[in-house]
Amino acid sequence: MWFTRISIKNPVLATMMMLAFVVLGVFAYQRLQVDQFPDINFPVVVVQTEYPGASPEVVEVDVSRKVEEAVNTIAGISQLNSRSYEGVSVVIIQFELYIDPAKAAQDVREKVALLKPLFRKEVKEPRISRFDPADRPVISLSLKAPSKSVRELTTLADQIIKKRIENAKGVGQVNIVGGVKREIQILLRPADMEAYGVSVDAVMTTLRNENQELPAGSLRNAQGEKVVQITGRIVQSEQFNNLIVARRNGQPVYLRDIATVVDGQEEQESLALINGERTIALDILKAQGQNTIEVVDAVKAVVETLKKELPDIEITVAKDGGKSIRVGVENVKRTLFEGAALTILIVFLFLNSWRSTVITGLTLPVALIGTFLFMYWFGFTINMITLMALSLSVGLLIDDAIVVRENIVRHAAMGKDPHTAALDGTREIGLAVLATTSAIVAVFIPIGFMGGIIGRFFHQFGITIAAAVLISMFVSFTLDPMLSSVWHDPDAHGDSDRKRGPIGRLLQQFERLTQAISRTYQYCLAWSLKHRISTLSIAALLFFGSFPVIKFLGSEFVPQADYSETSVQFYTPVGSSLEFTETKLKQVDAIVRELPEVIYTYSTINTGNALGKNYASLYIKLKDRKDRVRSQKQLTQPLRERLSQVAGITVTNVGTLDAVGGEKTISFSVLGNDQKVIQKLADEVVRRIQTIPGLVDLDTSSKAAKPQLSVQIRREAASDLGVGVAQLAATLRPLIAGEAVGTWRAPDDENYDIKVQLFSKERDTVEDLLKLSVAAGQNLDGTSRLVKLSQLADIKESFSANQINRKDLQREININANVFGRSSGEVSADIKAQLEQIDWPPGYRYSIGGSAKNMAESFSYALTALALAIVFIYMILASQFSSFLQPIAIMSSLPLTLIGVVLALLSFGSTMSMFSIIGFILLMGLVTKNAILLVDFINHSRQIGMEREAAILEAARVRLRPILMTTLAMVFGMLPLALGLGEGSEQRAPMGQAVIGGTITSSVLTLVVVPVIYTYLDDMAAWFKRKFFHPRGFSNSQVIVKKSV
Repeated sequence: MWFTRISIKNPVLATMMMLAFVVLGVFAYQRLQVDQFPDINFPVVVVQTEYPGASPEVVEVDVSRKVEEAVNTIAGISQLNSRSYEGVSVVIIQFELYIDPAKAAQDVREKVALLKPLFRKEVKEPRISRFDPADRPVISLSLKAPSKSVRELTTLADQIIKKRIENAKGVGQVNIVGGVKREIQILLRPADMEAYGVSVDAVMTTLRNENQELPAGSLRNAQGEKVVQITGRIVQSEQFNNLIVARRNGQPVYLRDIATVVDGQEEQESLALINGERTIALDILKAQGQNTIEVVDAVKAVVETLKKELPDIEITVAKDGGKSIRVGVENVKRTLFEGAALTILIVFLFLNSWRSTVITGLTLPVALIGTFLFMYWFGFTINMITLMALSLSVGLLIDDAIVVRENIVRHAAMGKDPHTAALDGTREIGLAVLATTSAIVAVFIPIGFMGGIIGRFFHQFGITIAAAVLISMFVSFTLDPMLSSVWHDPDAHGDSDRKRGPIGRLLQQFERLTQAISRTYQYCLAWSLKHRISTLSIAALLFFGSFPVIKFLGSEFVPQADYSETSVQFYTPVGSSLEFTETKLKQVDAIVRELPEVIYTYSTINTGNALGKNYASLYIKLKDRKDRVRSQKQLTQPLRERLSQVAGITVTNVGTLDAVGGEKTISFSVLGNDQKVIQKLADEVVRRIQTIPGLVDLDTSSKAAKPQLSVQIRREAASDLGVGVAQLAATLRPLIAGEAVGTWRAPDDENYDIKVQLFSKERDTVEDLLKLSVAAGQNLDGTSRLVKLSQLADIKESFSANQINRKDLQREININANVFGRSSGEVSADIKAQLEQIDWPPGYRYSIGGSAKNMAESFSYALTALALAIVFIYMILASQFSSFLQPIAIMSSLPLTLIGVVLALLSFGSTMSMFSIIGFILLMGLVTKNAILLVDFINHSRQIGMEREAAILEAARVRLRPILMTTLAMVFGMLPLALGLGEGSEQRAPMGQAVIGGTITSSVLTLVVVPVIYTYLDDMAAWFKRKFFHPRGFSNSQVIVKKSV
């Protein structure tokens, strides 16, 4: 090859080219971001709208459905969900992966803007954001200050700490958990209001109008200009008492006469606890598309600054989402270096020379470091996927160098000078190396461009390996021959007596072992060539026999990883108070902390995706994996058993959530329009599936109905009194739910809400409601005419939905669960069988989601990639060998990988997952290299007149050594990954196990099966030529199929 000749003639140029790869790669490495996985988040836009005091049914009709129908026409929507809670509507629009998030958000804003005039005036301004509320915080902080009250600490957190953190790079939102903000409470006294004839509307109007500063223009004269400002804003909170809300008999009625003004705090809505003790926490979410490590580091930098500025505030990290990423990446880096060291050791054992090992081993650092340059150009990150790609490529990168170096050494042993040996050896093996590299690239390119989540997940994987392998081939054709020509190794294949010491004796023993293997192989191959039918029958039996074994593997989307953390979620009965849920949370927390593996717990109530005062979540930090016997997964079952003894709670999750998507392992929905019908269907589904073995933490989004008081207006009586439904609602809402009527600027220059509401003791019972006064016009003296609610309405007790879920414009009940003791694929299959047995009414259906949906989609894309890889390999081999039949002989090694993959996964106790399937696809490119080396040498031998059987046996003798070297280099390079010794290795290990198992069995069987199939195809080509073509008309194949007579 021309660049080989140039490199040998100009060693300095070759050295500078390699140095350029290294220097540019190092600079690129320093600029690469670090993350756990590639960014696989779907673009999500959330529309959150508050409707104070409205029931979930009203929120659904008046807000959620209107928003859904408006945004449904936007192109590229993947999924449309809504959650209608009491007083809040959350509509989640998930777009396809290819949609630009900024454009999606803008489209949603435009649609929602058209809706605003259609909303009732009580509905607040919709908030549109580009983050999913189900996203988990990347970091959580705990605040403690013994000298400050909860309100004071909350104010400090809200005004200083939160704002400073929001300015940190990449921070999307900061939520205060467990805090209570300061507010001015106007607590009305109904009896006094009735005595003075003052309505709640009059109070609210006064507070809005009298607490403000307004400009009145400016006075201009020759001397200058002065601004006229009406200063009516309240300065001290006590001054609210002096506001005049009405006049009666010429006398003012002050606010203090009908209400009590309290400079207090809002009602506690959420709680945060560290080890069972209350604290104030900040949950920090990153913005879409931001790097987790960078966000965490930016927040920590701000925290260090705040610690110096606020010495009396103790700020600690309660939960660090970046730690698992750092641990995972460091572990993969370690397996990369361990694999490289083992690979070089294998090379040293085979080449019997440290000089040859250095020449070959230099390929590794040059190719690996050079790959960082391409990763930087493509905008990739250093994550577990790209590092796994580099770990896998360790064995691949050195393959080309091994084959080239071994062939150069063989030519040098023939007596050629170093220069000639380097040129002839590289030229002879060049086609085979080019074919193997092209076949590998042909496999990885389809992987890099698969669709769906798996495509986004492995895009960086495929491109990274393809780049690394191409660099490796270039280095093997330039640096390797150049060093071989200028740095001749006299000991390579030289006199063994010159090797002294224990290492020399070890190398001699290894050489004898290699020769013994070679003799055994040649004997087996000779037998196989004489018993071709028996050989193929055994191979076919092994191949087809592996299919029944696959069902014992089980399947799952992504294996759970142990990063020394886990979680527990549960809920208490609907309608439970915050204090009751806290009591149960402390019981659960005590049970969890009894486990010796637990370091600390961080618990929250009514936060994140678990909205409601009866929902609690615990984050459990475990000791490092090396410091405990039981894994995170092994802890889940004993924990479930203990928690099942706690009365009054329903546990919904024990363990970590799915790594991709953040959901429980099993998730599907029952969809329809009538809530009662889908509830009945959901109950039937739960009854059927709850007995399925391995199904745990079964839960549904349908909770018990919440107690409700229905105010039913008596229309005739109300009409006589001049009261309408809207007027009644406008009166009751501020009295019961409370209403913010404005803000008060305190002396600390911060704004606080002014809230009008009844005293809590005045709104406890039904009787309290019936006593409330409603304004019904005015008396002759101008006072408000007040009537009791009991005069115009009845109150009846009923029940209403706790929340209403909708999906794709239909009502939905989501059913979710975890899996223990079986694979998720097996459990999903059992669930689907049960769902198929149900008689679904017209218009009602089920929809599979979660990891089962991702798994089915990914398997489909993986099969497409596998088919494309096989087609590309055939096309490349056919082009390079100028034959239609020889690629079939070479590719006969592909199905033989299945045997090893199945046996390896079975022996390690792993499942068929996204990682193991990708490993299997990768083998399509890896295993053809052995067959290519054999067939290429057979062709060369037959071209110089050697008989077919003799050429095959000669190829077996000459090529066995590089085949063994490359196979063992691949196996030992992947061994650290396959053993899975570090934290989080449970996810990565199946890929290494699949590659090792497939490589071993395929290599063993290829060495025997491929030559046999080659002879059959050769006979077929000869018969085809004799039957249909003139002997001179098939000259290209004549050389290959020529036989000695």
